[in-house]
Amino acid sequence: MLDALKNLGNLPGLMQKAREMQDKMKAFQDELARKTFDADAAGGAVTATVNGKFELKKIRIDKTKVDPADVELLEDLVVAAVNAAQTKAASAAQSEMAKMSGDLGLPPGMIPGM
Repeated sequence: MLDALKNLGNLPGLMQKAREMQDKMKAFQDELARKTFDADAAGGAVTATVNGKFELKKIRIDKTKVDPADVELLEDLVVAAVNAAQTKAASAAQSEMAKMSGDLGLPPGMIPGM
């Protein structure tokens, strides 16, 4: 028990480190929110753009590559393009989180949420 109490002297340093980590996490989230990720379906028939918060920002439909009468196919292509763009955003976020964990000297997976 006394060994655990010895570590209390490090508490101010640990609190400072936690604040630094929070600041870095906030900056990371802000930077990620500004990034955009594009993906397409059916060879560019539909292109979706999402931001780092996985919010859909834009859909582009190439009228020369889709049949306007086939609404069901168009709906499926939109879903596929959005999912692919969100997957790209998630992959980028995970990669950056792993890098940030390493920079902070933390083992992989220690920063939750990604």
